[in-house]
Amino acid sequence: MRQQRKWAVAGIALLAVVAVRHPTPDIRLLTHDIGDPRPRRFQAAIDLGLVGVSVLYTWTARAR
Repeated sequence: MRQQRKWAVAGIALLAVVAVRHPTPDIRLLTHDIGDPRPRRFQAAIDLGLVGVSVLYTWTARAR
């Protein structure tokens, strides 16, 4: 009887883990604004639900 109870609890726990909605990644790459003729910025963001990462890389254009 104890073995059956353990299997039942394990099965219910497995169903609960599968039923919970897993976070879906949200990945965005922003290269520049549409109105900017000379883009000097690259921005990336990754959101996994519990953890989010954002990277912004900028540089200066040479004056001519």
